[in-house]
Amino acid sequence: MRLSRTASWFLLAFGVWSWFIWVSFVRNLWKNGSGLAFDAAGDPTSYFWVHLTLAVSSFLLGTVVGVIGLRGVRALRRESRADRADAGTDVQS
Repeated sequence: MRLSRTASWFLLAFGVWSWFIWVSFVRNLWKNGSGLAFDAAGDPTSYFWVHLTLAVSSFLLGTVVGVIGLRGVRALRRESRADRADAGTDVQS
């Protein structure tokens, strides 16, 4: 399958954005003092575990999507270099 330049960059940007957003979310979840994430004894609540599971899932999906985008960008760059090399060969002959 071949991705367009726009799709490749979008997927890469989405992967990076996903990591940025969810790392911030987990950091805020960990520091939560409202009683939602941790009970009075300091033990994690179900709210904490559900949202941590969502964050980990999003990390994994964001990583997969970002890697697909990165591979698309790299393939486009290799293709562009090959096209330039072919064009240089044609000019010389």
